[in-house]
Amino acid sequence: MDKEALYTQIKQLIIDALNLEDFTVDDIDTEAPLFVEGLGLDSIDALELGLAVKNKFNVNLEADNDEMKQHFYSVKTIADFIEAKTQA
Repeated sequence: MDKEALYTQIKQLIIDALNLEDFTVDDIDTEAPLFVEGLGLDSIDALELGLAVKNKFNVNLEADNDEMKQHFYSVKTIADFIEAKTQA
């Protein structure tokens, strides 16, 4: 899958999973932080997003740890994580 298509899929997944009805994929910056600053997501959003990513892309996520936080920093880091897990 091409990287831009994956970014778009992840952005749409964020919008759908978190019910961000006022957002479009164009509103979400690929490299901007998703949590606190940036999109402003919180820990509940992280759980919902993690579950959505797991279900859509069939990747295993480890429990809450610093490495997972780095993978979920931005749309780009989520895409990199998914590519690494699905190519392994």
